[in-house]
Amino acid sequence: MADIVFDSVQRSFKQGGKEFLAVGGINLTVRDKEFVAIVGPSGCGKTTCMRMVAGLEMPTKGHVLVGGKEVKGPGPDRAVVFQQFALFPWKTVQQNIEFGLKSMNIDASKKAEKTARLIDLMGLQGYEHAYPHQLSGGMQQRVAIARAYVLDPEVLLMDEPFGALDAQTRVVMQEELVRLARKNPKTVLFITHAVEEAVYLADRVVVMSRRPGLIRDVIEIKPIREKEGWDQHSRIEDVMDLNSFVQLRSHIWKLLREQNLGVDH
Repeated sequence: MADIVFDSVQRSFKQGGKEFLAVGGINLTVRDKEFVAIVGPSGCGKTTCMRMVAGLEMPTKGHVLVGGKEVKGPGPDRAVVFQQFALFPWKTVQQNIEFGLKSMNIDASKKAEKTARLIDLMGLQGYEHAYPHQLSGGMQQRVAIARAYVLDPEVLLMDEPFGALDAQTRVVMQEELVRLARKNPKTVLFITHAVEEAVYLADRVVVMSRRPGLIRDVIEIKPIREKEGWDQHSRIEDVMDLNSFVQLRSHIWKLLREQNLGVDH
């Protein structure tokens, strides 16, 4: 089981000689193989929450657990995909994807098999020997996602992974991620500013408040998606036209508007 548990988690920082609270007491469980997206105002602590799961930051108070074990630092059970592609420019697509496997006790044939499978899954056939500067932004992010998936982590952490892409490429990558997540499910914590992206991708959407970040609401998406057959639609524009999608999007936007502007409807 690879669930993520935030147990009364707080995170504070020092700035200009003063301490401020970024995350103000989070209690949340992301279930095994569940896809959860977090949205909220800028500076509400979304990325900080993800970094604490990754083991890149530690809570000031409370505990973060993955698979029942407290997170003490980075580990092979968790892989991170950032907004910036962070590929090695001097390595080819194949070399970038298999890089993480070097630290694992895997023989050459198994390594080649795992890498080839991810190249196929992410539609990178024919680009194995290309370098990052020869790829589009969308293709580079496919490589970054493949590099995370090839490690077969229990938990996938994604921080605005499509934020640097143009609108058309972003839609394609969202559809690719849905396909990959259904075919090879992981426990996913996905950070985004885009409400439509969160509703389209996630099983649940967590809405955070302004700093200090607290959970404002948790919206169940999966039961509605399954009831109305969203998985029958492969194109995001088809899903976005559904009444259920529009209602969910409007509800989340209302919550965010209240946080951003203090507007109460």
